[in-house]
Amino acid sequence: MSDLAMSLDHRPLGGSGIMVSPVAWGMWRLAEADARPQALVEAALAADITLFDTADIYGPPFGRSEDLLGKVFADAPGLRAKIVLATKGGIVPGTPYDSSGAYLKQAVDASLRRLRVEQVDLYQIHRPDLLAHPQELARTLEDMVACGKARAIGVSNFTVAQTRALARFLTIPLASHQPEFSPLALGPITDGLLDLAMERDIAVLAWSPLGGGRIAKPQDARARAVAAALDAVAEEAGVSRAVAAYGWSIAHPARPIPIVGTQNPARIAELADLSKLKWTRKHWYDVLIAARGERLP
Repeated sequence: MSDLAMSLDHRPLGGSGIMVSPVAWGMWRLAEADARPQALVEAALAADITLFDTADIYGPPFGRSEDLLGKVFADAPGLRAKIVLATKGGIVPGTPYDSSGAYLKQAVDASLRRLRVEQVDLYQIHRPDLLAHPQELARTLEDMVACGKARAIGVSNFTVAQTRALARFLTIPLASHQPEFSPLALGPITDGLLDLAMERDIAVLAWSPLGGGRIAKPQDARARAVAAALDAVAEEAGVSRAVAAYGWSIAHPARPIPIVGTQNPARIAELADLSKLKWTRKHWYDVLIAARGERLP
């Protein structure tokens, strides 16, 4: 059985021209971390992770994760240049979504203040606002890039149709899409999102790549079947089940970038084990079949 090509080289972030690592580090739980934020940032960089994902909603309270990262940049200014910094906006507690031009303009400014930077590398719309016309959203995102507040733009949790509608009105690349994707969340495979990403050169940033913890601690028959299929690969390579799960996502030809949410420096360090993995088509499909709960046609 031939091995699948699983590139761990740094690659372009869609059509933006920005180079990023094959894994990202996510900061949605940064406010809960036992380790100092700077120690976690340094651990991620030591593991060759350059893409850092946060959002204004991450806390609590609202803005806390961005503020903590901003303090790291203030205390160690040299770290910012080593990082591809991504944040998100558009979730408004109690509303719940606002992607109007007026709101997003003040939201990106607030994010920049908390992060203590003049520009983010990637700004994404966190959730689709059904009351925002894609043409208005396109103009707002283009303005962020034109005025230097963001180098590239993307979306998160958009449907394929919503993504196509926005892309129709953009004159700059839609660099990224951030869906939930793991062996326990197969939506991007079944709804055409990964196909769209390959068609349009959009980077896929996969949130919750461990299925919200269900892969590490399976509680039902489906999760246990997926864990067993992953363990067959993990044990052969001498890596953890989590590393195997990340590798399963990376092995897809759309080259999804799993966003690792651990706030434990040792678990961040084990990402170096990805290089030990070897996926065959059979092993990859074994995981998919376990996740589907039925054989493929």
